[in-house]
Amino acid sequence: MKSLYIKQKVFSLSAKFTVKDQQEQDVYYVEGSFMQIPKTFSIMNTTKEEVALITKKTFSFLPKFFVEVNGQEVLTIKKELSFFKARYSIDATGIEVNGNWWDMNFEILQHGKVVGQVSKEWFTWGDSYKVQILNEEMETIIIALVVAIDCVKADNATASSAAT
Repeated sequence: MKSLYIKQKVFSLSAKFTVKDQQEQDVYYVEGSFMQIPKTFSIMNTTKEEVALITKKTFSFLPKFFVEVNGQEVLTIKKELSFFKARYSIDATGIEVNGNWWDMNFEILQHGKVVGQVSKEWFTWGDSYKVQILNEEMETIIIALVVAIDCVKADNATASSAAT
């Protein structure tokens, strides 16, 4: 089992942050587009090669995010129509998310088998998540999924504050 840690910088306009291993070495770099349409987040490996891309669909009635890993679309996160509480669904072939992903405490399953676990780290400055990789072949997809969920949460928070 491999543990990775995602810690976002709280007041970063460019939305740049890293994913670190247990020895606090950078494993992935995440870079968001700033003032660009469509909004994207690029996930790069240690040699700065893009391994995943998250894109927010620009013109849709409800927000929708596409996640590509190594050039292949692997999942979509979309907001569902609801009147009281924001509801989102994750569409991915063979991949499920069980638990409370809105609070970043969930398991990722592939064909019914747990391949990763995510938990929010408390008492930290900014959002920090511990990501446990149980199947290393799924590592990039798991990291992309966690970053995508965090993008959806940030987008929802921005929309909520703009509405009030």
